[in-house]
This record gives sequence, structure tokens and C-alpha cells, in this order.
Amino acid sequence: MSTRSKARKQTLDLLYESDIRGSSAADLMVLRDIPDEGPDARPIRDFTKALIGGITENRRKIDELIATYAQGWDMDRLPAVDRNILRLAIYEIIWSDDVEDAVAIDEALNLARDLSTDESAGYIHGVLGRISTIKASIAR
Repeated sequence: MSTRSKARKQTLDLLYESDIRGSSAADLMVLRDIPDEGPDARPIRDFTKALIGGITENRRKIDELIATYAQGWDMDRLPAVDRNILRLAIYEIIWSDDVEDAVAIDEALNLARDLSTDESAGYIHGVLGRISTIKASIAR
């Protein structure tokens, strides 16, 4: 697993926990960032910090896009893991200029296959594919 893939998984963990707890992912990230020393070290990766910062900053627009393009699903009815995979991937597709859309989508599908269901992976692929095709028309 690449360093960026590990950072995406770490980001998803923080997003999922914040969603379940009803707290801020940025605040959780600060609490979870244990320095790189000793057996309990669990440092937050720099890429994770960048992703959490960007997702937090753009959360309203990201959630609007999910609500608009996740046809047939209300945000509250989406499984929490799927909702947060979508948040992560949509942020990367729209706002991360250094990540190709295909990479962001592929990484999201890997997370969905590992942590959710096969049906979820197909559904997430459809939503992200639509977002990717219209991203030029989405106001940043």
C-alpha cells in the first residue's frame, strides 16, 4: 500500500469517527496525532492533514454534491463509511490538482471494497464518475 493510500485510509478513519461522534474531523486529528516516538506513536501523515483541512474547508459544497448526485439516497441514509469515502474522493476530484480523477476514483473504490460492500463500490463509482465528468462546471 502506497504512502498516499495509507494517508487516505487514515483520513477516512478520522472522517468516519467524526461523523459517528458528531464532532470535527480537524479536532479529532489534533487529538489523534501522537508524536513519532515510542510504541504508542501514531503520527498523522502530512497528506492526511492536507486532506482533512481541504475536506473541512469545503464540506458544505462536498455534501451538496453528494446530496445532488447520490440519486435515490438521502445523506442521512447513506452508510457512514460510504458517505465519507464520497467526501474524500469528491474533495480530491474537485480540489486536488495533483491527483488525477482516475486515481481518486480508484482509491475510493479500493476503500469501498475493503470496508463496505460490492454494491457500495458500484454505487460510489457511479456517483464519482458523474462528478468527474461535470467538475469543470462546479464552482470551487
